Amino acid sequence: MQKKYSQSEHAMAILTVRLTEEEERLLERRARSAKMKKASFVRRLIREGPSETAADVLADAQKRMGDTRLRVSRR
Repeated sequence: MQKKYSQSEHAMAILTVRLTEEEERLLERRARSAKMKKASFVRRLIREGPSETAADVLADAQKRMGDTRLRVSRR
């Protein structure tokens, strides 16, 4: 028996984001360091989900502590 697929079962929404040249370079660099394509890397970031409590934020900060790729910019 052959199964018929409707377009809605496999349709993906398209998200368009405008990036500056610097943001594009940062995205490329981060995706490359994660050994992923840019689109796959963005999907992973979207799926991570927001932090819900202060404990979540602290746990994330602890995980990233010492990562020299991260920086704090002064305003």
